[in-house]
Amino acid sequence: MNFINRQNKYAVYAVAALALLVLPLILQQGGNAWVRIADAALLYVLLALGLNIVVGYAGLLDLGYVAFYALGAYMFGLLASPHLTETFPAIAAMFPQGLHLPLYIVIPAAAALAGIFGILLGAPTLKLRGDYLAIVTLGFGEIIRVFLNNLDHPVNITNGPKGLNQIDPIHFWGLNLGKPLTVMGFEIAAVSLYYYLFLALVLVSIVICHRLELSRIGRAWMAIREDEIAAKAMGINTRNMKLLAFGMGATFGGVSGSMFAAFQGFVSPESFSLMESVMIVAMVVLGGIGHLPGVILGAILLSALPEVLRYVAGPLQAMTGGRLDAAILRQLLIALAMIIVMLWRPRGLWPTPEHGKSLQTKPN
Repeated sequence: MNFINRQNKYAVYAVAALALLVLPLILQQGGNAWVRIADAALLYVLLALGLNIVVGYAGLLDLGYVAFYALGAYMFGLLASPHLTETFPAIAAMFPQGLHLPLYIVIPAAAALAGIFGILLGAPTLKLRGDYLAIVTLGFGEIIRVFLNNLDHPVNITNGPKGLNQIDPIHFWGLNLGKPLTVMGFEIAAVSLYYYLFLALVLVSIVICHRLELSRIGRAWMAIREDEIAAKAMGINTRNMKLLAFGMGATFGGVSGSMFAAFQGFVSPESFSLMESVMIVAMVVLGGIGHLPGVILGAILLSALPEVLRYVAGPLQAMTGGRLDAAILRQLLIALAMIIVMLWRPRGLWPTPEHGKSLQTKPN
């Protein structure tokens, strides 16, 4: 049976790859809305993979992860929109055609900024654990959102609650992802082009997370998660490992935020509320903490479930004569679904294998 599974796994991978490639082309036949849902799901997968490094591998509860998402989005928005050139004459003189930096500069800048702030967040919280760490990170996320909401005076940097608009779509090698592409008479919508870019980023992120998990750094993170005192006694530099976890996780958030800004063409502080952080944590916990397939499953389900439940909340509202608000009813259904899943699968939908089983050698 093991021989058959090893032989078939390549066929399974090929079928899965084909399904992922064809999915947006099928969804766009029913309108761009469903493709946008798939795009949003991939962005949440990228966020969940980054938070899984902090929460799942290192065991550090982070409720302010959305701050790195916001920093990446605003970094892209500032470097790929006319806001800075319209606000600062000196920048306008340096860039007469407008500040439209290429992708290979903006994305590393967003990742670096988020990573630096991740280390800055981790430095004062090295001695905190559990609930105390969660409260500090929650405050950090709210501080970033408040700053973004108020940095429009005396110097207008973020444009305050109005947000940044006219953000450039992603373009590279002469391909503009903001415009449809025609291939052999078949039109691929702009949202489908973004889907392929996000899918590529998710695949690269999965490979990075998997290699990190199997590396000495990943083993050190897991040792800290299980027992920090024992890990320190074994010679692991817990301070550096924690800072590295915060920094690595934050870079994923920064890249995801930059993709969000390019995809939406507009960012504002309202997109980075505390509820977003809670939902990202819920994705990691619901799917299975520390297990990549489970985290991906949790992110897809929790990002797509609200949209699917729109078709359930509407008829229920009609049955009650409109006395129930559809948006509130949809949130209620999401909460009930999460409660049922956690009662049914307390370790997550797809938890990591038991520690003893994971250490067993694979058969030849």
